[in-house]
Amino acid sequence: MASSSGAGSAAAAANLNAVRETMDILLEISRILNTGLDMETLSICVRLCEQGINPEALSSVIKELRKATEALKLSCTTRYLRVCDVSPHCSMRTLAL
Repeated sequence: MASSSGAGSAAAAANLNAVRETMDILLEISRILNTGLDMETLSICVRLCEQGINPEALSSVIKELRKATEALKLSCTTRYLRVCDVSPHCSMRTLAL
């Protein structure tokens, strides 16, 4: 009984090492392709694909989310600068002077 438990935990450890190595390789490929995905995001993408999500559709969603995020950042920055231009207390005005 103890030997089967030991063999099971050895197999689980080997499987875990294989998963880590695979994710490390995928992350390196991701970096080479300049995807901008971190390990956590890449891991989520892999799990979604394993569950049957279409990789091309997932890629499109990620691209659209990035565009929306950039547009929102630009919009917020523009609004902040407009407020800053009319506010005498804005720290950015002090830096610009």
